[in-house]
Amino acid sequence: MIDFKNGSLFKLSPTDPATLYPRVAPLLVENEGIVAAFKAIRDSVVFTNKRVIAINVQGITGKKVDYTSLPYSKLQAYSVETSGTFDLDCELDLFFSGGIGQVRFELKGSCDILGLSRMISQYIL
Repeated sequence: MIDFKNGSLFKLSPTDPATLYPRVAPLLVENEGIVAAFKAIRDSVVFTNKRVIAINVQGITGKKVDYTSLPYSKLQAYSVETSGTFDLDCELDLFFSGGIGQVRFELKGSCDILGLSRMISQYIL
C-alpha cells in the first residue's frame, strides 16, 4: 500500500481523465467511471463514482505499479483546504475506517477543490 504520510508523493495537478483511463480500465467494475483525475510526475489519483484509486509508479523503469483502492463506502469524513493568497495549493484529507486512517492529497491551486468536495459528498451522504 502507498505510504500516504509522504505528502510529496501526491503534489497533484488536474489532468484529463481520458489520459489515465487506459491505466485504470482493467480495475474498473461494471458501471464505474472516472469522475476526476490528477497527476504528479509519475503518480496519479483517479476519482471514480465508486472509489478513489491511487496509482504509485515504482522503480526506474516504471513497470512496477502499486494501485490502492479506497472505496467511498469506507469513507467516514473528509476535509478540504482551499488555496489562499500565498499558499496556492489545496488539500484534501479523507478519513477511512477499517485501518486505513487518514489519506492526504495535496492539489495544485488550479484545482476546483469545492467541486471535488461536492462530488465526494454525493457519493458518501
